[in-house]
Amino acid sequence: MTSKKGNLKIADNEATLPAADTVPSPEESLSLDACENFFNRELGQLQFNHRVLKQALDDTHPLINRLIFCCIFSSNMDEFFEIRVAGIRQQLKYGREQIYADGLQPEQLLAEISRVAHEYIDEQYDILNNVLIPELEKQNIHFVRRHEWTPAQAQWVRTYFDEEILPVVSPIGLDPSHPFPRLVNKSLNFIVELDGKDAFGRETGMAIVPAPKSLPRLVRLPDDVCDGGDNLVFLSSMIHAHTDELFPGMEIKGCYQFRLTRNADLELEDDLEDLASALRGELLSRRFGDGVRLEVADNCPQELVQFLLTEFGLTERDLYEVRGPVNLTRLLAVGGLVNRPDLSYSGFSPVIPRQIRSRDSMFDSIRKRPILLLHPYENFSPVVDLLRQAAKDPQVLAIRQTLYRSGANSEVAEALADAARRGKEVTVVIELTARFSEEENLELASRLQEAGVIVVYGVVGYKTHAKMILIVRREEGRLRRYVHLGTGNYHAANARLYTDYSFMTCDEAIGDDVNKLFQQLTGMGKALKIKKLFHSPFTLHSRILQLIERETRLGEKGRIIFKFNGLTEPQLIKALYRASQAGAKIDLIIRGICCLRPQVPGLSSTIHVRSIIGRFLEHTRVYYFGNDGQAQVYCSSADGMERNLLRRVEVAFPVEEPALVARLQDDLNTYLADNCQSWVLQADGSYQQNQPAEDEPRLASQLVLLERLTAKS
Repeated sequence: MTSKKGNLKIADNEATLPAADTVPSPEESLSLDACENFFNRELGQLQFNHRVLKQALDDTHPLINRLIFCCIFSSNMDEFFEIRVAGIRQQLKYGREQIYADGLQPEQLLAEISRVAHEYIDEQYDILNNVLIPELEKQNIHFVRRHEWTPAQAQWVRTYFDEEILPVVSPIGLDPSHPFPRLVNKSLNFIVELDGKDAFGRETGMAIVPAPKSLPRLVRLPDDVCDGGDNLVFLSSMIHAHTDELFPGMEIKGCYQFRLTRNADLELEDDLEDLASALRGELLSRRFGDGVRLEVADNCPQELVQFLLTEFGLTERDLYEVRGPVNLTRLLAVGGLVNRPDLSYSGFSPVIPRQIRSRDSMFDSIRKRPILLLHPYENFSPVVDLLRQAAKDPQVLAIRQTLYRSGANSEVAEALADAARRGKEVTVVIELTARFSEEENLELASRLQEAGVIVVYGVVGYKTHAKMILIVRREEGRLRRYVHLGTGNYHAANARLYTDYSFMTCDEAIGDDVNKLFQQLTGMGKALKIKKLFHSPFTLHSRILQLIERETRLGEKGRIIFKFNGLTEPQLIKALYRASQAGAKIDLIIRGICCLRPQVPGLSSTIHVRSIIGRFLEHTRVYYFGNDGQAQVYCSSADGMERNLLRRVEVAFPVEEPALVARLQDDLNTYLADNCQSWVLQADGSYQQNQPAEDEPRLASQLVLLERLTAKS
């Protein structure tokens, strides 16, 4: 597919938000509700995972990074089965079936998920075995199989097995006194066929060998037993080679690896007395939820496969027979086991804008003008510096912050703890139920409380996903509020991998709004009137719909650009359809799931949808409204999804400084001009990757942004 050069022209100014909203006619609503107007959410998530997998074939990425994309696909698929597939199965288990917007019923959806997932996973192993491993071999990086071991290598493996593996492995023979073990979610295991009797005269014929998670799945062979290059051995190969040592005197008829994925979602009651205690209890059960997927080696005999399926209550639909290791996520270790910087992206130093570097005080910089940072191209350190300076500044009286994912031992946590120890009034709203970060957040809460921080857990049933810092400082006899608002988490490591905006300001109205939001989160009472921010679950959804309606009334002069991670919310989609029917030009930059069907005559002919997949994970959320030449631009923590707009605490904040508005416009222009890392959603639901025309230079938006911001430093 040939792309067109970006020719987007966006106006520079802002305008006020209208209060009016337009209600569509019943006839119009009926037509927009048709099932064929929506793509399925879960299948859209699978498509995103597939676009990630396709990066493993893109030789513009360094080779080890291509392997990493292959691994990320596995990690994404794990979570998809643990949460999304598990949720659909729960509907069927408890008789709570729901019909999806596209008309699919849960049983139909599970069948289609199975068909698509099998296709994608087969493709993944084909890429690994026939593309990536041969290319790694050419670079002298070898995965040494058992039949390839030299005598010296075999002896080294035997010693490693005896000293490192055998002491921590617990083989389990299956008999009436040793029932099938309760295996941990996503753990590597082996089913072993045995012949003969053991020391007690038992003749079971079968055993299970769980591989402890503490053992590395890949081990580097020492150079002195190799002929050069980097030589890696799988843990599974070492266990296979020495299974007989686990069952002395027994004949090993076969040993086959398998892996069970379980339901890993958490279910918490609404009437909890102690959220932290309840969460700790749920985390213990997460590792042993209902099975949702079984992965086995493709050479495993069918009678053993059927035995495992029956044991886990699964069917053929849930079975994935794979041609290689059952957990490719562990291949991420390759980057740390080999020293080949020539095969990975070169490092870069995120820049710090001159506005910040030229002053010692973050407060001075923010007072001069608001600051907008785009991570990872621009450094996350100014956000940490703001907290550090606030902790030490005798004029700072109070700090309030939300934390979704930050890390228990992060610099952010240390700065907050330091502020509390120095006598500041520090209040932190920690979202304990941030998925797969629950244990870390419980540890973070304990650590901050020990330092004297007031810790609250938000509102049960409404995840606190907003990213906010409020600092109260006494200046010249009055109190001034400094605010940080962001689209991403306060996690320094993620800020090197995810694209996110950070916005710092001392605007009085925004400071007052953020103060009121913290009052709502930490106290109780009616929703307070907010001046500039949009916040869910109260005003964000309705205000976005109002702004879309304004562009709808402008007809062909209407202009909308949304940059989301996902778009699923039906009312938002239907509002965009109405805007398109009125002639408004709409561009949607949506990394992952998009349930809107673009380019349908009479419905969405003016809507274009693209997904950017590259070195960094696109995570920024931007709402752009043309407003007849006086544009309004918002950044937000919220995607266009039901959970963000209706069931979470989220914030969208206006960017009003003309220079910063122009910068956001340039960033959006760059994404829309991308002709090699962008994938365009077609009316039939497929994605096609853009390719530059013969006379057109390659334009990779992430590379352009990296070069642009580095040059401005």
